Order: sequence, then C-alpha cells, then structure tokens
Amino acid sequence: MKPEELTQTLIKMQKDTEAGNLKWRMEIQTTEGNEKKYTMEEDGLVWTVDECYVSYVCHYAGKEFCMISYEMIKHAEGQTRTINYIFLPPLGVRLFSLHTLLEHSVKADAVLLSQVHALWMLLMGLVKKGGGQVECIISEANVNIEEEHAGR
Repeated sequence: MKPEELTQTLIKMQKDTEAGNLKWRMEIQTTEGNEKKYTMEEDGLVWTVDECYVSYVCHYAGKEFCMISYEMIKHAEGQTRTINYIFLPPLGVRLFSLHTLLEHSVKADAVLLSQVHALWMLLMGLVKKGGGQVECIISEANVNIEEEHAGR
C-alpha cells in the first residue's frame, strides 16, 4: 500500500473510531521504563536509546487490519533524534522485530507519520476514558538494536 492510501485509510478509520464503530487491540512493547539503557556512540556523542513498537489491530472493511509502528528515540546532551517505520504485515506476522518486519514496510512520509500519531492519541485517549473500545496491552522490551544492526 502506498503512503497516501494508508493515510486516507487511517483518516477514515479514525472517523469510524470517533463514531464508536471500530474496536481496537493495541499491543505496545517499549524500553522506556527500563532501568538499564542501551547506549551508542554517534557524531561524537553517547546516545541513550529507547525503542517502542505499537501494533494496531481492528476489523475494518470486512477484514483484519494490522499496522505496526516502530520508533527509535535517541537522547544525548539535550538533543533528541527519532527513526520511524510503519509496517503492514500479513496475517501471521506479528513479531516485534525490525529484521522480520522490514520487508513489510510502508514508506513513512511526514503526513503518514502525523496520521499514525493522531490515531495513537485518539486510541490512548479512549484507553484512559475506559469503555472497552480499545484493548491495550503494554509490556517491557529489551533493546534489540544490537542484534538488529549486527547483521548489517
């Protein structure tokens, strides 16, 4: 799917969600709360790295929709850098692994990333509100950057 098509689909899904017509399952795996942090040296600075995967799943237009987002957040001396990927994996591929998901990536332009963020904000608002429209599962992850980049 092209980024423009996915953006339009997400806009429609957001409207259906706001109307109460879509139920979601979100699975979040993050390193944000980990005590021990992975660091990397780049551009003469030591960066602290966090990773976050989010799986967005719902039944839409007669079939299962699954989108997985990945964000790597690096912090050093007051600076922040991020790397973002969006994936549309086929049924049966639900692993939070860059190596596995890369072949299912969608070119993530700024408009698409903004729409994914808008969906995130909507769904997290619904989670806080309660009511069962969004099932949210959060788990701790280990930084996989070491093994992911070792093969490159």
